[in-house]
Amino acid sequence: MIKLFSSESVTEGHPDKVADRISDAILDACLAQDPKARVAVETAVTTNYALLFGEVSTTADIDYEQIARAAIKDIGYTDEALGYAYDTVDIALKIKPQSPDIAIGVDKSPTKHDIGAGDQGMMFGYAINETETFMPLPIHLAHRLAERLAHVRKQGIVKGLRPDGKTQVTVAYDDADRPAYIHTVVLSTQHDPDITQDDLQQLMHTHVLSPVLKDYETSQTVYQINPTGRFVIGGPNGDAGITGRKIIVDTYGGHARHGGGAFSGKDATKVDRSAAYMARYLAKNIVASGIADRCEIQIAYAIGIALPVSFNINTFGTAKVPLERIYETVDKHFDLRPQGIIRTLELNRPIFAKTAAYGHFGRDDDDFSWERLDKIELFKQLR
Repeated sequence: MIKLFSSESVTEGHPDKVADRISDAILDACLAQDPKARVAVETAVTTNYALLFGEVSTTADIDYEQIARAAIKDIGYTDEALGYAYDTVDIALKIKPQSPDIAIGVDKSPTKHDIGAGDQGMMFGYAINETETFMPLPIHLAHRLAERLAHVRKQGIVKGLRPDGKTQVTVAYDDADRPAYIHTVVLSTQHDPDITQDDLQQLMHTHVLSPVLKDYETSQTVYQINPTGRFVIGGPNGDAGITGRKIIVDTYGGHARHGGGAFSGKDATKVDRSAAYMARYLAKNIVASGIADRCEIQIAYAIGIALPVSFNINTFGTAKVPLERIYETVDKHFDLRPQGIIRTLELNRPIFAKTAAYGHFGRDDDDFSWERLDKIELFKQLR
């Protein structure tokens, strides 16, 4: 029996991703001057408008408006005719210092070298060996298509494309839960009004779909390109956007569980972000070591408390060593306190703006420290 699973991605010009990018650009600007900055910035966008709101406590001197305009320009919203342009957008600021009640919880610690978790909650990390990135194939391909779509727009390879876009990939799995073929691909791209749908579909096949999917079985694939037939109005002019509304796109495409907390705009004392990165780091190294084919990690915290209140490893029956030995290795070699995660993954650096689109996981970038495979040998020794 063939089983189908779908995941989606969106380009950086999607309104929710515009919001994520602005929030993470502000975080980076703070960290560049003040590695101990406390940042929780949200962004909301709509036609010719952006609201920046949240809490920031930092010694950094930040020009929030300039940072937002630079992010919008880099995405590609440079023409007022699109209903959104970096130089004319109305930007409102509602940013205040971090609540002292939250600050005291984070700063309270048995030693001056430790910090408490910035909030309660549970975070998940996941890895699977069906792709070289140890990501599920549907979300892996959806991200690569979205990246390629942005690339051909920005490089002028395909003329007349606009910044907003979405992709979705459905993979057919066989009885052994292995990818068999690409079942359906949906690609929607914003475009100038003078491009015909026939031309657009041909250009998408030639310059986006074929380069990304050339190594996969696509003889049965159904392609849906701009299914409505027209996508001229888009971005914040076509739909409102808010930070943190694409959390499944940001993670594993629905293939693994999610604790519910968004990432963008949050510094690493917020375990919504840092613990999710650490959980991915653990899961990826476990799977890459060969001791499990799939692994999902859950970590949970109480606000103001450094040590996790719970830690769970799920290998879905694929573990090749006793689970208790994996638990023992993690407990011995990994510090899951917020300060330990920040130190291990170097999360007080200005590296987050580029995480805002195309996924926080499964990407080949030296700054994505949670993607490193430098702990494989620890887990290989368990075999």
